[in-house]
Order: sequence, then C-alpha cells, then structure tokens
Amino acid sequence: MYHRTRRRIALAAFVSAISLGIGVSPASAEPVSNPGVTVPSLKSPDGSYVSRIETKDSRNLRMYVYSAAMNNTVAVDVLRPADTSAPAPSLYLFNGAGGGMDDASWQRNTDALQFLATKNINVIQVVGGAWSFYTDWIAPDPVLGVNKWQTFTTEELPPLVDAALGANGVNAVAALSMTGTSVLNFAIAKPGLFRSVAAYSGIAQVSDPIGQQMVKLTVETWGGGDTRNMWGPTDSPLWRQNDPMVNAEKLRGTHLFFSTGTGIPGEFDQAGGKFRMEEPSETPQVVAIGAVIEGGVNWSNRNMNNRLNELGIPAKFVYRSTGTHSWGYWQDDLKSSWPVLSEGLFGAP
Repeated sequence: MYHRTRRRIALAAFVSAISLGIGVSPASAEPVSNPGVTVPSLKSPDGSYVSRIETKDSRNLRMYVYSAAMNNTVAVDVLRPADTSAPAPSLYLFNGAGGGMDDASWQRNTDALQFLATKNINVIQVVGGAWSFYTDWIAPDPVLGVNKWQTFTTEELPPLVDAALGANGVNAVAALSMTGTSVLNFAIAKPGLFRSVAAYSGIAQVSDPIGQQMVKLTVETWGGGDTRNMWGPTDSPLWRQNDPMVNAEKLRGTHLFFSTGTGIPGEFDQAGGKFRMEEPSETPQVVAIGAVIEGGVNWSNRNMNNRLNELGIPAKFVYRSTGTHSWGYWQDDLKSSWPVLSEGLFGAP
C-alpha cells in the first residue's frame, strides 16, 4: 500500500499534524450462476448492467458491472457458498485505501476468504475506488477520475448481484481503514440495505479538524486527488453530511461492530512478521505511520462510542490494548466480528 516516497511524505505530514495539535460493452449470452438468468437480462432501470462474468473455479467468479453513474465498468469478485441449492445472504467485503487493486487486499494478506468460505454466504468484493473513500464526489478529479462509489454500492450493484447469484437480498458489509468510514456511510445513506456493519480501524468522525486531516492524507498525500472535488472545501456542509458520527442516529436498527488498536506496536508489528508487507528495513517507518493513524482512529471510535451511547444505539466496540494499522489485527477483527455480521445475515431483521 505504501510506496517509499509516499511513506516519507506521509510521515512528514503526520508529524506536522501532531505539531498542529491533531494528536495523534456489449453483453454476452454467457450463462451465470443463477440458473435461468443470462447476462443480457441483468440490467437495471438506471442503466447499469452486468457486461460479462468470468468463472474462475466452482466457487469463484468475477463479474464486470457497468456503472451508469460513473460511466465505467467495475470488476466485482464473488465467492459463492458451498451449497447453492437455496438463496443465500451476501457479505460485501471491502479492501482498504487501495481498493483491492494493489497488494493491500484481504486475499493477499489474510485468511479471510478461507474463513468466510465455511459460511453459507456470498462474499462480494468490489475492485476499484482507490483513495476515493467510496463516496459520491461532487466533481471529476484530474487524478482519481469520476467517483460515484456510494451510488454504485448502494443503488446499482445490489440488485444486479441478487439477480446474478440468486441471492436472498439480505446483506451485511465489512471493511477496514478508509472503507471503514465508507461502509458506515452506506448504512446511513440506505437504511436497511446492510443489516450488519463492521468497521475495522475506520475513521468514525471526519468533519472535525482531526478527521479532515486524516481524510486529506489518504486522498491527497497518498492518492494524489483533491478533497475539494470530493466534498468541497473543509467548511462545506458535505463534510458533516458524510460524517458517520454526526449522522449516527441513522445507524439505529443496524447491528454494529467497531474495532481499533491504540497505536502502540504489538504482536503483528515486528519486522519480518507474517503480516508485514514491507521490507524488514522499512518496518520502523511503516509502523510509525501506522501508529499515528491508529491513534487517530482510536480517538474517533471512542467519540463514536460515546455518541451511540448517548443515542441509546447498541454497538460492539473492541479496543485492543496494542496494535497499529495493519493486517494481522484486521484478520482477527473479522473473525471477532462474525457473530455481529451473522446476526444480520441470518438472524431477525
């Protein structure tokens, strides 16, 4: 996820933040997974459609979905349940800031898909949307292009997934880091679409100066985009409209799971460890960046916890005593969150 130059810039930016008091095509006739449904029929009134489906093996597919909102085709990876004799629910599982287009993915760094393969669910992974916060941008960006990812995820994609897979329309969503913010906003924007939401090391508060700085570091420092094309200047009301904590009331009725470390290096932060992506010589710098990120995440999650308590909205919060912003912790968090995800996928609405 981190390139050397971006790491240096990011670390400098975080040090500055601390000093400021931040503290831390055409469709084919190929048959698809749902018997009786062919690709040409998988179209929505909004103009979105499934252009083709590639079968990787008996349980893994890649769907190519044309998004009318973005005028672009998006790859969507699907893990099917072992038993497809009856309609199954779907877990939408999002990668982090790289959008699953780099090595920073669930498949590359964890056993998440092996774990989820034992559950009777469809696992849906969108490939794309790097550095975008999976939100609807107000303007095209010279670097990051046209981004209408919230519309794609909450409006365009689910009915196409349900039709293609014969899914039962019951959904949950889980995500980490940047997309931890996104999935909370999905649930706020479209109540009832996702019965459970799990956010691992996600920024739960984005419209205050600390949250804005963290968003800018992701979009601008690492992604090269401009947050003014996303939500406008920092005094724009769109920042508050896209702040999960500000809009927490709309999470009522959703099964919620949050997790965060403290930023203190822990068991998965040692050079050469199983979950380290970088060269061992780079680990101290990467851990330093991850420590500051996770410290900010922890702060925002505690604020969200307090807000949900004020509103009387139940949620499961896991505060690890150690841990930075890295994959070993997220693998554990996914498994810890399964009871909450399962409650939405298989329990009463």
